[in-house]
Amino acid sequence: MDDDLAVTRLAALGQIHRLALFRRLVRAGPSGLAAGVLAADCALQPSALSFHIGHLERSGLVTSRREGRHVYYAVAVEEMRRLLVHLTADCCDGHPEICGGLAVAIANPPACETESC
Repeated sequence: MDDDLAVTRLAALGQIHRLALFRRLVRAGPSGLAAGVLAADCALQPSALSFHIGHLERSGLVTSRREGRHVYYAVAVEEMRRLLVHLTADCCDGHPEICGGLAVAIANPPACETESC
């Protein structure tokens, strides 16, 4: 991944509603969530959801699919992984052990507490 794409993706996450949407989709996993459920979970009006989710989709961090009348959104897991790898590729000047268990932490996030979207 080049730096320009990383900046685009970080900018997409650099807004409170988009970050909340992205984190909710990460928790939902690869099957994703219906647009209505996602909007309700994140307390967003449909127009606000469309605006913010569109930004995430254009950045490549979120995908959409239509099933009948419903649109489902999901995190683009491989693209999220590519961003994380890009951000940590040069960890500690070639000494990734200094960063601790970052790879393990990414693979095994702490259990979600009562955090809302």
